[in-house]
Amino acid sequence: MGDAGLPEDPLHGRSAPMSYWSTANLAEAMPGVLTPLGWSVWGPAAELGARRAFYAMGAVPAAELAIPAAEEERFINIFYGRPAARVDYLASIGDRMPGTSAEAIATQLLGSVPPGFVGRPTRRRYPFVAARLPRTFAGTPGLVRRTRAETATWWRAELARTPQLDETGARDQLAGALTRFRRTVAIQGTALIACIQGVYDQLARLAAAGGVDSAPLMSGQGSHEETAVVVDLWAMSRGRLDLAVFLDRHGYHGPGEGEISGRVWREDPAPLEALLEGYRAMGDDADPARAEARRGDERHRAEAALLAALPPARRPPAKLVLRLARTYLPLRGVGKVAFLQSLDVARAAARRLGVALAADGRLADPDDVFFLSADELLDRRPADPAAVVAERRARHRHYATLQIPALFQGDPVAEPLAPGGGGASDGAALSGTGASPGVVDGRVVVVTDPALAEIEPGDILVAHTTDPSWASIMFLSKALVVDIGGLLSHAAVVARELGIPCVMGTGHGTRTLHTGDVCRVDGSAGTVEVLERAGGETA
Repeated sequence: MGDAGLPEDPLHGRSAPMSYWSTANLAEAMPGVLTPLGWSVWGPAAELGARRAFYAMGAVPAAELAIPAAEEERFINIFYGRPAARVDYLASIGDRMPGTSAEAIATQLLGSVPPGFVGRPTRRRYPFVAARLPRTFAGTPGLVRRTRAETATWWRAELARTPQLDETGARDQLAGALTRFRRTVAIQGTALIACIQGVYDQLARLAAAGGVDSAPLMSGQGSHEETAVVVDLWAMSRGRLDLAVFLDRHGYHGPGEGEISGRVWREDPAPLEALLEGYRAMGDDADPARAEARRGDERHRAEAALLAALPPARRPPAKLVLRLARTYLPLRGVGKVAFLQSLDVARAAARRLGVALAADGRLADPDDVFFLSADELLDRRPADPAAVVAERRARHRHYATLQIPALFQGDPVAEPLAPGGGGASDGAALSGTGASPGVVDGRVVVVTDPALAEIEPGDILVAHTTDPSWASIMFLSKALVVDIGGLLSHAAVVARELGIPCVMGTGHGTRTLHTGDVCRVDGSAGTVEVLERAGGETA
């Protein structure tokens, strides 16, 4: 009943017994339990995009570019509605690449390596890497920026015509958006895997060799797509920007923006008003433009300290790495904008198609469209759409009551979703990866939906994962604590740009901590200490 290449249950796949999978970082792009339409859009795009990136690096032959027929052999799969990446396959890519390792690439992109994993480095692909990677590396920045500009123009033009489309027009727009989405995801995957990760790896090694903190070296490179929302919200809070201009720039962002059924700010701007209240309450000295200037000054000082700490012979290659970091690290957010805008046009087309299908009774509700796959909407509509939708809606609701491990081998075991602060996780300390330095004490606010967040300036934000729409409430926070992710995760990047402490990969911070707890966050050591429980109990 699902798309060709998708399992009968479109939200639950199968794993080979010895394969390791991780949900870390994928939840940034594909949040929560996906709808069937959401997975049918994301699954092929993510699989093909990653494989295109591996090929562009020279790590895999052309024979590995296609989506494997057997889902157990794929790099991206879905379990109980939650996408996961095959860690052992990604680690094998690291083993084939010079200048990195299986452990490094798996940790930086997915936050962890399988327990007991042992890398098996090989030089067999080195000649292909030498032939392909330099060309890919040199051409990617220009390609990413051109695609970002072209897609922004296309996004505005397509959204302007969506309300006038008939059923055939909406179907054609959806097909065109999916084509562009796959292309933009592939470009972003190539930028991240073939370029940004390698530059980050070299920068981290360089900082370690010079005995300096790498965080200031990774931030302060100028205007960042991932903090542009914050800058414009600040301008709105000071009356220098109106809502229409803000939505023209950022309307594709919003709660659950990576799920096609999510309602983004251009559809429902109401959540922005609550955010603006928090911004208006802050003093003018909190202006994010000033913070951006400070980050730039700190980066310059950190670069000078690094070069001074290195022997003269190592300074020229170090300067090259620093220059590459300024070029490549900001690309992470640039490519993301293009695929989010592509997805947003697909969202608009799907909603329009849902209205058309509900108008003549083929669907009971326009939102039922999200429980059919892209292939079913474009080519192979089920004989009884109502029955299919009812079954899938029920399964989707059930999957939302379950949880699976962030890292697992074989098919995961799903368990009932634990309530906040429950059981064995209810300890007084957490540890993870220190992603942005600094030590602060403050009140915890555990947030599951940024649209419903009641966070005040100076609170500590605790989340399971984040996406770009969260940057707006991150700015109100004095520290970030995130369950899953690593040093290249969205929250880590934004924290470094905002200059606030951040601990990534705590595993269960959203269950261990309660709103109202008082904690100490050490973004250098990667620790979170509970000083006082909500209600006054000392930890």
